[in-house]
Amino acid sequence: MVVYIKTQGARIIKEGRRLLVKKGEDTYHTLFTYKLRQIVIFGNVEITHRALAQIMRHQIDTVFLTYSGRYLGRIAAAESRNVFLHKRQYRLLDDPDFGVRFARAVVAGKLSNMATLLLRIKRSRNDSFASEKAQEIQCLLKPLEQADNLDSIRGYEGRGSAVYFEALPRGFIDRLGFARRVRRPPTDPINSVLSLLYTFLMNRVYAAVRVAGLDPYPGLLHSIDYGRYSLVLDLMEEFRSTIADTLALSLFNLKILKSSDFRIEKPGDDDPYALKEEGVPDVTKDPIGLISANPAEAEQFDLPEQRMEDKTTGVQPTARYPVKLNDDAFRRVIESFEKKLTTSFYYPPAERQLTYGDALIYQAGHFRKLVEGEVKTYQPVLLR
Repeated sequence: MVVYIKTQGARIIKEGRRLLVKKGEDTYHTLFTYKLRQIVIFGNVEITHRALAQIMRHQIDTVFLTYSGRYLGRIAAAESRNVFLHKRQYRLLDDPDFGVRFARAVVAGKLSNMATLLLRIKRSRNDSFASEKAQEIQCLLKPLEQADNLDSIRGYEGRGSAVYFEALPRGFIDRLGFARRVRRPPTDPINSVLSLLYTFLMNRVYAAVRVAGLDPYPGLLHSIDYGRYSLVLDLMEEFRSTIADTLALSLFNLKILKSSDFRIEKPGDDDPYALKEEGVPDVTKDPIGLISANPAEAEQFDLPEQRMEDKTTGVQPTARYPVKLNDDAFRRVIESFEKKLTTSFYYPPAERQLTYGDALIYQAGHFRKLVEGEVKTYQPVLLR
């Protein structure tokens, strides 16, 4: 169970074997520690000493984010005691053949997933530009197979991502100023949601890496750096379009998020605290986000034709100030993300149904088998 706490001014306290999220005399959540896998805390939320001890005793991964969703740090369970596995991970950093084979597989999976998503957009919008860009990405796969060093592989990944984000805006019914990927700060609603979803995804991949007993720092596609979770970044690449981008498309195209759900944050603006309690439409009903698309059904997507004018509506991009979600919309994104992770699909390598959340853990375990020599090649999860 993953719990998100965003009530500003709240305190997490221990009561018996439970944790309570309180603000004043009101109790917002009752948390049973034996059910918890992760707590994600946004902004001004305090934890008492006794509650903190309970969290550490039960080894509950606790993530601290700013109010707007930027990562600050975490309280994690004790490191894996398998020093031999960690030693092997670091030794493999100096094995160029291993690094190239793994990075090439990860990038091939990422490129394939991006191309597949663009082809879905092409079918749903009858948009030839998306198809052209999908073909450009697919054309990178053959030279990628011949790449014999990490710099070349990173170059293909960078080129594929640039092409992908040229076409991704075509997938949105209303682009809301989204023309390219802008990260720091995100200056339009869609970039704002993408950044938030990538943060959520990174946290879940980190947890999966720890479940597998791996050290999160020594990655291969992403070069190692001080304090960088390079392995986490490696393993989340194949899931960016599969989970985050398809979810962003669903959130906006199903009108779960609208321009009125966002604000331009200027210096001195206060963040609202209140969260509304109401139902959220089921984001997993949007066929564009499914792991396996039936080609016959793909032609039946009933989505309005993409407008091609340069004019946009709603919140306009700004060169200076970030665009951020209002509280109620933030909650809808959280609920939809968790709903997405519980969606299941048949994954042939596992020979069983997996949820997206299970797939994150499965892939981390798959990488561990690669490190330990039980398997020879890494196989990414692919959209179909």
